[in-house]
Amino acid sequence: MPYLTHGLATVLLKIASDRDPESVTVALVTQPAGELDGCQLDPAQPVFTEFYLPDAAGSVDAVFGMDLGTPDSDGRFVSHPSGPLDVVTTDDFHSVVFVAVPPYEQDSLAAFDRSSTRLSLTVLDIAPDETPFRG
Repeated sequence: MPYLTHGLATVLLKIASDRDPESVTVALVTQPAGELDGCQLDPAQPVFTEFYLPDAAGSVDAVFGMDLGTPDSDGRFVSHPSGPLDVVTTDDFHSVVFVAVPPYEQDSLAAFDRSSTRLSLTVLDIAPDETPFRG
């Protein structure tokens, strides 16, 4: 069962809505529940808390023809503007794939494993600590 913070779910659905009618793919990472204030899960349980901006390495991708800008991630979010609320063969498979379809609300978000089996998704009303930007 994947766990996702409410804030991350909200941001991902907003990104998908803003990109519609184009699809979007976003790399996601987890933190152990023990690092999240107020989280009542097993401290070792991974919780999806953060994402990498989509298309961050567009110019590198365009030059070399491969996605060098996508860091190692624990999961993937994809939008399907024309459906289905399911994993499709063109999706970038990870151990957990979150899929959203219009109208990009909480009810139109689902999680799947690598074999396309729908998972029970739990959205947690917690937030990770703020990490200062280092640029």
